[in-house]
Amino acid sequence: MPRTLADEIRQRRPFGSAAEEAHLNVVRTASVLSDAMEQLLRPAGVTLAQYNVLRILRGAEPDGLCRNALRDRLLTRMPDVTRLLDRMEEAGLVRRARETEDRRMVRTHLTAAGRALVDSLDAPILAAHGHRFGALDAAELRTLVDLLTRVRNAG
Repeated sequence: MPRTLADEIRQRRPFGSAAEEAHLNVVRTASVLSDAMEQLLRPAGVTLAQYNVLRILRGAEPDGLCRNALRDRLLTRMPDVTRLLDRMEEAGLVRRARETEDRRMVRTHLTAAGRALVDSLDAPILAAHGHRFGALDAAELRTLVDLLTRVRNAG
């Protein structure tokens, strides 16, 4: 029998509401998924935030993205995208180039090393997703996605 959230966190009293239980389940599940991804990415030498940047920039090729556009596409809020990009540039994963027409505009692009790294992570990431979500069939996955989208858009 699968453990419930109440079992996992050793909560003895009932949740205040079904909405509270749902919220805490989403938070706990997000933490479990993020921790698993961080462990998967650690041997590659990147964090989950850095992987997310690599994934986004690959999708934006060949144009790249300015810092604000990249920030807006991140899955989680990052207080200092500039420092994150600084570290990734130092590691040789991204390069930044100032536009010739508008010198204020700086676009970030993947380097060959960044592209190779994100490409090399595709199969392990896909396998991890399959492992975590393999207990759900296609219809259940679609329902989960739709329900989470409705919750996110209710705010």
